[in-house]
Amino acid sequence: MRFNVYQVSRKGGRQKNEDRIGYCYTRDSGLFALADGMGGHPEGEVASQLALQTIAALFQRDSKPTLPDPLKFLQEAIIAGHHQLLRYATQKALIDTPRTTIVACLLQGNLAYWAHCGDSRLYLVRGEKMVSRTRDHSYSELHQTLNHVVPLNGKFNRNVLFTCLGSPGKPVIDTVGPIRLQAGDKLMLCSDGLWGTVTDAVIVEQLTKKTISDAVPDLVEQALRNGGAKCDNVSVLAVEWESAEDSETPQSSVATDSLGDEVFASTIQASVRGTDAPEELDEAEIERSIKEINEAIKRSAIRKK
Repeated sequence: MRFNVYQVSRKGGRQKNEDRIGYCYTRDSGLFALADGMGGHPEGEVASQLALQTIAALFQRDSKPTLPDPLKFLQEAIIAGHHQLLRYATQKALIDTPRTTIVACLLQGNLAYWAHCGDSRLYLVRGEKMVSRTRDHSYSELHQTLNHVVPLNGKFNRNVLFTCLGSPGKPVIDTVGPIRLQAGDKLMLCSDGLWGTVTDAVIVEQLTKKTISDAVPDLVEQALRNGGAKCDNVSVLAVEWESAEDSETPQSSVATDSLGDEVFASTIQASVRGTDAPEELDEAEIERSIKEINEAIKRSAIRKK
């Protein structure tokens, strides 16, 4: 596999950043995920972190170096994250359970699969068109969908979701795939801090005209400006599939062909941050993770020789 990847997470006008993003991969399979801890419930940053940790740990366990059934894996891994949140709340004797949305994408061979719960989104852009976008599990989007069939009255707050991880009921998880990818396809995962203030048309335009390393920071800055002083956390993780090697900066380009069967690389943190840790996603931390990944690739290539 060969892909370019770029990720950014900003706190915006909130007291802390409850979004978490990251990716991990083996030689023949890659997992990209984003979770948005929900306000109004305790420890949103813990919820999003536990969800990502769980799905990444299961990916490391099961991808050897591919997954036999990617959609089944996504379903089961997301449900496992949900159960982790319920266990965490029980262990901590919390009155309410930490909750989070999640969107996750698997790339395997030249096929893409994705799943989501809540209103964190995935966009697939090919050429100048949006080929696909996840549909939010919100009453406002449900209202818009049903209104085409049966006219409904009333307005709904877009922030009200009817499902998420950590809720008392079983989460609703929508899956898509397999989708055959073409060279230059761009997949973007984002929290509602981005799409809530930047339209789909602008998102597609930016991804069409710019490389992801230019488009993502520009979109994030635009969302922060549009959101104003009380802007939500804004997080984006974008991937360009099989793009030309010189189309992005070397730091964002990943080629996995030289990896050994047992090599696993990840930018997802191994543990939940302590309360004294910085809330902003540490760019130095990301660079350290990328450096470790590149070193693992080099070591694997040397062993193969």
